[in-house]
Amino acid sequence: MQPQYQMGYDRAITVFSPDGRLYQVEYAREAVKRGTTAVGLKCSEGVVLIVDKRVTSRLLEPVSIEKIFKIDMHIGVASSGLVGDARALVDRARVESQINRVSYNEPINVEILAKKLCDHMQTYTQFGGARPYGTALLIAGVSDGEARLFETDPSGTLLEYKATGIGTGRPAVMKVFEEEYQEEADFTGAIKLGIKALHAATEGKLDVSAIEIGVVSIKDGEFRKLEKDEVKVYIDQYEE
Repeated sequence: MQPQYQMGYDRAITVFSPDGRLYQVEYAREAVKRGTTAVGLKCSEGVVLIVDKRVTSRLLEPVSIEKIFKIDMHIGVASSGLVGDARALVDRARVESQINRVSYNEPINVEILAKKLCDHMQTYTQFGGARPYGTALLIAGVSDGEARLFETDPSGTLLEYKATGIGTGRPAVMKVFEEEYQEEADFTGAIKLGIKALHAATEGKLDVSAIEIGVVSIKDGEFRKLEKDEVKVYIDQYEE
């Protein structure tokens, strides 16, 4: 329970508490913390995104759960938190990418797209009558031959990482990355480390059908999702 003097400050998004906090934004961050774990790593060959889709019922078709999205030829996104909110942001990101192609006849820079999304998310912390987005995104892409990995949060904050995680397993993921991350690793090494981090975050309950992997290659500048067979190979190699 909140102290009596703080009650009421979490009713509206536009009202600061006496100690300078926006409770609605903090509640949105909690929604992200309760979401499934997603990790991203930069490596010598590009960027890797890996998510745990958390299949809660054997009656559920795992392919219907989408946590990694293709934004443009060279950009992919992984989400954690409210999937509906993430999908709305993904649609906006795709429109921004196409606007850039039509206007300038070139693919959008990853950092510019990330800033545009964060500017949009930040406006929802300023005005009444709407709530913040309850989702965080890992934005991975290649611009000017360089791999980029950005993390957003409901407040509109934008940070660039070499390796990071979002969702419920973030503390366990960051512990693994702090100890073992290597920039010079190739795709195989980065994916294995990402799976190891997810393994730690899910307390050893890895399911092939619940793991989704996306990679952006510096060589050809394209983002693609790995097929189920390819994912299974990496899972089997890790378990061995």
